Amino acid sequence: MTGATAHDVDKNVGREVLNALDKAKTQGYHFKSIIIAGMGFFTDAYDLFSISTVAKLLGRLYYYDPALKKPGTLPPNVAAAVNGVALCGTLAGQLFFGWAGDKFGRKKVYGITLILMIFASIASGLSFGSSATGVMTTLCFFRFWLGFGIGGDYPLSATIMSEYSNTKTRGAFVGAVFAMQGMGILSAAAVAIILSSIFDAAFSRPAFNVDPIRSTPPQADYVWRLLFMFGALPAAATYYYRIRMPETARYTALIAKDTEKAAKDMEKVLHVHFDAEKQTQVTDKKSAQAEYGLFSAEFARRHGTHLVGCCVTWFMLDVAFYSQNLFQKDIFSAVGWIPSAKKMSALEEVFRIGRAQALVALVSTVPGYWVTVALVDTIGRFIIQLQGFFFMTLFMFVLTFDYYNLRGQPCPTDSSKFCGGNHLAFISIYALTFFFANFGPNSTTFIIPAELFPARLRSTCHGISAAAGKAGAIVGAFGFLYASQSAHEGKQDHGYPTGIGIKRSLLLLAITNCVGFFFTFLVPETKGKSLEDLSGENEDAERRTTIDLLKQNAKIQDLFDTSSVYSSEQEEWKLRFVHSNQSAKRNLLFDQNLLLWVVFLTKFKIAFKKIVNLRSVEVLAGHTSSD
Repeated sequence: MTGATAHDVDKNVGREVLNALDKAKTQGYHFKSIIIAGMGFFTDAYDLFSISTVAKLLGRLYYYDPALKKPGTLPPNVAAAVNGVALCGTLAGQLFFGWAGDKFGRKKVYGITLILMIFASIASGLSFGSSATGVMTTLCFFRFWLGFGIGGDYPLSATIMSEYSNTKTRGAFVGAVFAMQGMGILSAAAVAIILSSIFDAAFSRPAFNVDPIRSTPPQADYVWRLLFMFGALPAAATYYYRIRMPETARYTALIAKDTEKAAKDMEKVLHVHFDAEKQTQVTDKKSAQAEYGLFSAEFARRHGTHLVGCCVTWFMLDVAFYSQNLFQKDIFSAVGWIPSAKKMSALEEVFRIGRAQALVALVSTVPGYWVTVALVDTIGRFIIQLQGFFFMTLFMFVLTFDYYNLRGQPCPTDSSKFCGGNHLAFISIYALTFFFANFGPNSTTFIIPAELFPARLRSTCHGISAAAGKAGAIVGAFGFLYASQSAHEGKQDHGYPTGIGIKRSLLLLAITNCVGFFFTFLVPETKGKSLEDLSGENEDAERRTTIDLLKQNAKIQDLFDTSSVYSSEQEEWKLRFVHSNQSAKRNLLFDQNLLLWVVFLTKFKIAFKKIVNLRSVEVLAGHTSSD
């Protein structure tokens, strides 16, 4: 075989590193990476879902109106802003950091997301102002930047974990990172329970209907502030370890084109040695220029349907997932977990809401995440996502057509409670909807975009898919909140316009889940396949290797360029090299000397033909002279 150039060896070492990653046994660095990336998602969920435990408290503290003779509540526009601004920040962060992760490297921007979360969590708790409007405005400002940092964690954590993982357990590792969301939701509820209990013990107050003023102690203002500030602790605890993580080998080898550094980084974590001499790294500029971009026709041909499938399924999932609070208050009231607001003090209400949220997380949310982790590499992403959408659609249809029979009707003696109905079935369907969302598309829509796309676009495409999901979350959390209001004037919640009613809203959500079910068919199964096979990078690399081999071999190039006698044979060989399938390539490339024999035999044939022709001329000349 002819001498290999530095670029040839460089590519071979790169492939060796990537193959080692795909085949690596599960090691300590895998679990360390899960914890480092997962704590980011723990913080994400804690910060995003903690607001739901204290939203009622904010209304009591800042928007109490004695003339209404009921506890204060956040006006619809303020509630939408406080809850929705973090989602808007998340959407923006997903797009920006998704792009930045591909442009500058995963590691370089990974620590920035934690810095934003730490700063914004503390600042949210320190929101200031001399009026309710001032406090809510500063809170919304800081929660936007909190969401911006949270958004960056989606594409970066998913991409980093998928590129670190081996082929056999990649789905479980990426899913385990996302499953930390469940722990974050549970922790937010637990901290709310602990803080409200401590303050209630120190500043015990009567229920609102006993003493409206004293039911909300001024010290309760510290509860929501401390709750938000505690969100900075897990992010701060993992910051050091996050910035110490090496860049992923796939980014270093495939995008930065520095396979020597990729090999060294992976030697540290895999504890293996790659045989490679130190050499000057060579970047194939023509190949780099030939690589298709996000807005190219080639990307649309190869991955257009994949990106559409990822975006639409994540959008539909989050519309349904974030609209679960539409009937949450009815469920909690029906089973007696949360009585009428007038019958509780402000701190007791925080305690009861936190407890209800913790119970739902324990019996449905958290188990759903971890069942996915256990089975995703066994039964595959496609089946889990498909059955998740199916059961969510089924349960939504059940609620649509039997909602009031399950819930019951307001009790004659206490309109805050519901009498009759089947409360056990009601809360079971609610819990199962959450379970199959998490043992289903809520987990798989996070995993799949981190596997399908080329390394140079992987973080960007995951960010786009996640941003589509957050757009769905905004629609689900607020569009349906308004839509679910009663269609009869006077029966809607205070401050809201009339809507289409809860049953029609649930019907729309069932249809939404059904759309997600069918768009799942645009997303291929990724279980057990290498990232490069899924993205087509292996195929591209083999094609470039074939073309490079032809160009580097001067003798073969002479065969293609110098002779005109056997041009059809030359073209046939050229086409075989450029357009043959993978198995044919392996047969043709296993020994470059085979090609040299082709050159030799072809030129020998040319020379032999010339000798025969020359001999024929001499014989003919001899016959002519004798005559």
